[in-house]
Amino acid sequence: MSTNPLEELDVTNRILKRAQYEAMEFALAPDGVQVRNGSYANPGEHEYLIEIKDELPTSCTCPADEKYSGACKHRVAVAIRRPILKVATQQQLIADGGVSRRQAVKGRSESEEESPDNPDCDCDELSGDFPCWDCYYNGRRDLPDE
Repeated sequence: MSTNPLEELDVTNRILKRAQYEAMEFALAPDGVQVRNGSYANPGEHEYLIEIKDELPTSCTCPADEKYSGACKHRVAVAIRRPILKVATQQQLIADGGVSRRQAVKGRSESEEESPDNPDCDCDELSGDFPCWDCYYNGRRDLPDE
């Protein structure tokens, strides 16, 4: 993400504060991020879908997002939690035919994958055939079969 998502949203201070202190719960959904407000007695009645486009929460199924001109607290709650916004964006890229970083690395040639001088590699210090996190994450080695 190149800019702060809040710079792109029309947000009041009241909404920003509520997005920070209310007990929001998040779950990835095929179409975006499902947000449930746990601050209410019946949280299931306060569950909404946030649509993400171009790394920005663009709409919400809550009544406030439709009624008022600025972003609702649910959209702001997703925007201020950048890891959630990032994961939702990555999920969309993969679903839309893009590839994750791990898949892209696995597609490299063997000579590119081999990196004996990699300072982050700790594979030699581990028991069995387990790779270190850096090698696993970057696709140089897979977990051993059970």
